[in-house]
Amino acid sequence: MEIKHIFVVGAGTMGSGISQTAAVSGYEVTMMDVVPEQLERARTTITKSLEKLASKGIIDQQQVDAAAQIAYVDSFATVEQADYVIEAATENPELKLKIYAELDRLTRPEVILASNTSSISLTKIAAATGRADKVIGMHFFNPVPLMRLVEIIRGLATSDQTTATAVELARKMGKEPVEANDSPGFISNRILCPMINEAIFVLQEGIGTAEAIDAVMKLGMNHPMGPLALCDLIGLDVVLFVMDVLQRDLGDDKYRPAPLLRKMVDAGYLGRKTGKGFYAY
Repeated sequence: MEIKHIFVVGAGTMGSGISQTAAVSGYEVTMMDVVPEQLERARTTITKSLEKLASKGIIDQQQVDAAAQIAYVDSFATVEQADYVIEAATENPELKLKIYAELDRLTRPEVILASNTSSISLTKIAAATGRADKVIGMHFFNPVPLMRLVEIIRGLATSDQTTATAVELARKMGKEPVEANDSPGFISNRILCPMINEAIFVLQEGIGTAEAIDAVMKLGMNHPMGPLALCDLIGLDVVLFVMDVLQRDLGDDKYRPAPLLRKMVDAGYLGRKTGKGFYAY
């Protein structure tokens, strides 16, 4: 089936970025979120991003105009028209399973349901549908318009055809797809989040300041961003969720979240999105 219309679930940072990238790549895009204010924030974010990319010559006016045609909706009423669905809702297992059961009911049987989840089992998500062979992970990275990687995750029942379609779509969106099997954290967060968590332990133990820890990783390891600044960008709540998943599903206490991380999440210090994390914004 030719993919022309992509339906994106979730208008947060990732949903906005995915919608923008799909639109400038020539796809008709509908972005859905149940919170109208979130849709308006997404519209504003996309407009500013397009202006910035156009000013740098990264995209042309035709692509800017295409992204201006994104439809912003607050229900699944038009999802039956979609040729492909990418879910980028909050990283909450119960919510995602509910969404997939609904998508399975409302979309055409041949439509692939892809998730941008950063850690939840695709096999578990697929089990909430009657089309497990057509459920796959497409893990984009922030900021989506600039980051080239898309981690393609196969669930236990994901078909070769579904995988091939997701890989082709990622390439048409200007991304580099890398395949991974369904395992807690996949490849990216299995490696990244424990590194961030260890940096938080180092801060908690007073071995160095946040600035010192990030400087060491940038200057000594050539990382473009320090782990604590990156944690603020990702969201402390997301990192904590991933670490909890890794510890629980892999059964190894080496993935134990740093107490400071949990304390900061409890306090509402979630990083850039709340204006305060390891740094103030």
